[in-house]
Amino acid sequence: MNKFGFLTDKANISFESHLVNLGKDIEILLVNLREFVLSLGDNVIEEVRPHRIVYAKSLTFRYFLDIYPKNNDLIIGIRKNRKDPTKEYVVSNTQEIQSIEPEIKEAYESI
Repeated sequence: MNKFGFLTDKANISFESHLVNLGKDIEILLVNLREFVLSLGDNVIEEVRPHRIVYAKSLTFRYFLDIYPKNNDLIIGIRKNRKDPTKEYVVSNTQEIQSIEPEIKEAYESI
């Protein structure tokens, strides 16, 4: 069963599996970003997929945050509603993460 409560025959993928091939700095960024996103509310759903990590608020809206971990950076997609396109950012340091945290929070609150 996945985190959305659906039965699936896919093996569960752990968050930690995404940390294996990352550089130490990017690993720390990803862990810190995860902590920030999960702190937004008790209703944040984390779905770990083979090549990305998706955060949603409920099943009625697919996601508000999509993270593709790469060796030297994180590709982050922020979605505020269904009609507007996803805004993508490529981040590789703490300052860049901090600069988009308000937008992530806004996306969480607006969906």
